[in-house]
Amino acid sequence: MLVVDGANVVGSRPDGWWKDRSGAARRLHEKLLVADLPYDDVVLVLEGDAKKGVREGDDHDVRTVHARRDGDSAIVSLTNQAIGDGEQVTVITADRVLRGAVENLGARAMSPSWLLDLL
Repeated sequence: MLVVDGANVVGSRPDGWWKDRSGAARRLHEKLLVADLPYDDVVLVLEGDAKKGVREGDDHDVRTVHARRDGDSAIVSLTNQAIGDGEQVTVITADRVLRGAVENLGARAMSPSWLLDLL
């Protein structure tokens, strides 16, 4: 499973995303939909205004989750559940605290640039 910290990935490139957070989330979602990624499950986690850009739920091979509180808590919860179910999980984030939390659960953490290079 690939879990994408939407805010972190969108915020990793200074392309004006802060002017249109929902549009930036939608563009990332669209890229994930057409990407040839080596994962059976792709989960995009959105928070705040970015949630307005993509509806929650399954869309082809991408599941979008709207964080109820903050994205980090949602990502840790998703990761913990997936690892508990025996899945291998890769989390895309540049947040050092989040990286440490998911790595402690047994997930692999990769940078936003790693994902963006695949897209």
